[in-house]
Amino acid sequence: MIDYPLNRFTDMAALSDAEQKRLRSLGDTPILYKRAATIRAEGDPAPCIYLMLEGWVLASMVLPSGARQVTKVHLPGDILGTPSMALTSAAETLTALTDCLVAPVPLTRMRDLFVDHPRLAALFLMAVQIERIALMDAMAAMGKTDARKQIITFILDLHDRLARLGKAPGGAFELPMTQEQIGEKLGMTSVHLNRSLRVLDAEGLLTRTGRLVRLNDIETLRGLSQLPRRQLRTDPEWLPESREWGGPARDG
Repeated sequence: MIDYPLNRFTDMAALSDAEQKRLRSLGDTPILYKRAATIRAEGDPAPCIYLMLEGWVLASMVLPSGARQVTKVHLPGDILGTPSMALTSAAETLTALTDCLVAPVPLTRMRDLFVDHPRLAALFLMAVQIERIALMDAMAAMGKTDARKQIITFILDLHDRLARLGKAPGGAFELPMTQEQIGEKLGMTSVHLNRSLRVLDAEGLLTRTGRLVRLNDIETLRGLSQLPRRQLRTDPEWLPESREWGGPARDG
């Protein structure tokens, strides 16, 4: 059984021991990918999704111009490759930003989850919708705000997600992305990004030391950010009832 962080699910509902065991049994044997390795390329067959156990992963797409657009920075607890569940081939390339550990989940096993554990399947659906909202918020920030606020929104999102995992003590965290990669995520050149980061440094709102980023005034940054303060719906009344379960995941 894999050590998969369950915060995406426990943020929405309390899980029984059996449900936690079921979720952690979904994945096959975890696979270690070294930094810069391709987990799955855009256009590849997509017979599975992946549970993210450790490390950082970039999701990206190649634009008609040949430029790369980073669409998501994945962290532990994320579920990789879900957009491709509806397609005949992968919609995005998943690249290991650091050494990372992921557990493949065959889609046939997801079918069994919907049949055997409708409550967990409903929570999975909610988790996917939360991801959709996050992408909507990111798109709105990119389209309607200046570079400085886009960077603040991006940094705050990473901080908040890492903090939930206990990986941002004192408002500081390691950011293993180059300025080029951050620019590919935010849709700006490295020169423009570097200039805006220097402004934030000069204002004292954040401090960068190598790969370490420290948020010096989180509340002021939140006031400047375009990231909405979303309130999750917990234990909604429409969730199906929990079913007890004790056996291994089955494939069909």
